[in-house]
Amino acid sequence: MRSSLIVRAGAAFAALVLATTASATQLDMTPGVTEISQKVFELHRFMLYICIAIGVGVFGVMFYSIFKHRKSKGVKPADFHESTLVEVIWTVIPFVILIVMAIPATRVMIEMSDTGDADLTVRVTGSQWKWHYEYLTYGDTKDVGLGFLSVLSTPREQYERQGKGLAGSNIPDFANHPNYLVEVDKPLVIPTGKKVRFLVTSDDVIHAWWVPDFALKRDAVPGFINEIWTEVPAGKEGIYRGRCAELCGKDHAFMPIVVEAKSQADFDKWLADAKVKAEEEAKAAANSADYKFADLAEASKLGEEVYNARCVACHQAGGVGMPPMFPALKGSKIAAAKDQLPAHIDILNNGKNAMPAWKGVLTPKEIAAVITYTRNAWGNSTGDLVQPSDVVAK
Repeated sequence: MRSSLIVRAGAAFAALVLATTASATQLDMTPGVTEISQKVFELHRFMLYICIAIGVGVFGVMFYSIFKHRKSKGVKPADFHESTLVEVIWTVIPFVILIVMAIPATRVMIEMSDTGDADLTVRVTGSQWKWHYEYLTYGDTKDVGLGFLSVLSTPREQYERQGKGLAGSNIPDFANHPNYLVEVDKPLVIPTGKKVRFLVTSDDVIHAWWVPDFALKRDAVPGFINEIWTEVPAGKEGIYRGRCAELCGKDHAFMPIVVEAKSQADFDKWLADAKVKAEEEAKAAANSADYKFADLAEASKLGEEVYNARCVACHQAGGVGMPPMFPALKGSKIAAAKDQLPAHIDILNNGKNAMPAWKGVLTPKEIAAVITYTRNAWGNSTGDLVQPSDVVAK
């Protein structure tokens, strides 16, 4: 009877193992596309098999001993008290196992940490709640001079309503989109077949830049620069997604990462086009300083659009903020007092505390518009009309 039960239990365990293996894509680690990610996956499997072997051996001996040496059979327990041989065995065997596991793990860790001889260097800066990418060096080019913000492209109105389309609006139901909440306006673009080094940091709180397909995850810590690297093999062009993996505040869940790997030829073309576009945008930004809003309504309309796109995550839709980290603008001294206008412009330009500097990110026209909007919304009624030239003057 007992033998039959043991056979059935063994069969059930075997069925569980087979079922787990069959659904490996759901339960196992991501194999990834890079060589280093494959090595990490193989290391994971190697460690897993060792742990399974240890578990089967330990529990096998335990169950065998319980069954074979049970009291009902009149077995007298053995006495191993102060047995030097037993103590040596249970010390040496774990030591050998740890050495066997440590050698391949150390090799992979050393390789993962080797960021030398990179073909492309990108600085990744996390901030609440977006990523800032700056291309620093590429080949013989020591100052690429290209950078941009990458933010969630799903409208806030969508995910605050769990993906439902807005009644009476032309905003679609994004929840049915396959990339709902994981798409960005500007993905990071890298070349295949080239070693890419990432310098990861933060300008406010701790974030973590994580792309599972690359086996990359590194904390972005204010005041520190952490290095990682990847090399997507030629022929593996495509879109790879990740996310911030460190709880960084209210909108932590809305900080996706999208990396587009292109062939070297396509990347070179993209980089050249992106630099031309950036130069055109810089010229347009400089020219925007000469723009003059016709009236308060025109400036406030643009300011509301900028506020909803860039500021609402921290200062909230009604300007109520999230004190003490993100102060309220509604009724605040900085936004409601006429004599505080110079200080208001300075904060937008240069930042303060958790507030990032927006000079160089937003155009003078956009900064002037959003200041005008916040000083005349939610009951704030300064009547101030800020012009782009006022922003440049500060």
